[in-house]
Amino acid sequence: MGMPTMHKHHLTASAALVAFLALSACGTSPGPGAGDGGTVRPDVPVAGVRWSVESVTVDGKKTAAPADAHVSINSKGRAGGNLGCNHFGADTAIEGDTITFGQAVTTEMACEKPVQSFENALKKALNGKVTAELEDGTLTLTTADGDSVRLTEQPAAPLTGTKWTVESLTSDRTASSLPAAAQGKAYIVFGKDGTARGNLGCNSFSAKAVTEGPAITFGPVASTRKLCPGPGMDVERALLKAMKGRTTYKITDRSLTLTGADGAGFAATASDEGKAPGAGAATDK
Repeated sequence: MGMPTMHKHHLTASAALVAFLALSACGTSPGPGAGDGGTVRPDVPVAGVRWSVESVTVDGKKTAAPADAHVSINSKGRAGGNLGCNHFGADTAIEGDTITFGQAVTTEMACEKPVQSFENALKKALNGKVTAELEDGTLTLTTADGDSVRLTEQPAAPLTGTKWTVESLTSDRTASSLPAAAQGKAYIVFGKDGTARGNLGCNSFSAKAVTEGPAITFGPVASTRKLCPGPGMDVERALLKAMKGRTTYKITDRSLTLTGADGAGFAATASDEGKAPGAGAATDK
């Protein structure tokens, strides 16, 4: 059976890290964002970082975030991320300690009721002007109404020890989303002992995997032999083909791309196992 029809989209390069410089004001009149002595305040350094959303506080009530809620702003001022279930994108402007979020565009997946409630609160908070305060890797965004979003800087995930959940199959500069029946099932974990284990979407597997620089060389893959639905088997065959011999890999924040010698491979995301899959219970501040 051939590969199922899959939606394709172009991969985009990750945003480069941005260095923020304090600028001296010109003339005798302080400009916008000027502090004492007529010096322009430097922008809060939030761009180029993946911020994991920890909680949203509305009307004094704090709600823990779903597992994958995160926000990042690239060097061109474009914000994107996940509201807890749906992905979003919005233009931003950073001036001193003020971030102005434009109208967000989101996907429209149906979400569980607690997650949807959290998404609505987060989307409302990330709209218009907010005040940003950064301290020890924790970013707090406060709206004019006094509501707030707490975020923490999320470092790049290490190759070994991370559960990498396969999101799409790749070829050259295109990516094909997994069939619905296979989404969230295929994953790989690289061990410090030079092995890899995981699931191909239906069958579990293990193999020797030697890492050297940007390359991973796989040995023969041993797997279970369960019969799986057609789309699942197609994904398994594609993953087995990708994990054949010498491959190259790249990690950007919490995203992994692995490419085989023929240019085909897969893209995966680091699973955040420290949070529950749904939104946390609301607690008083």
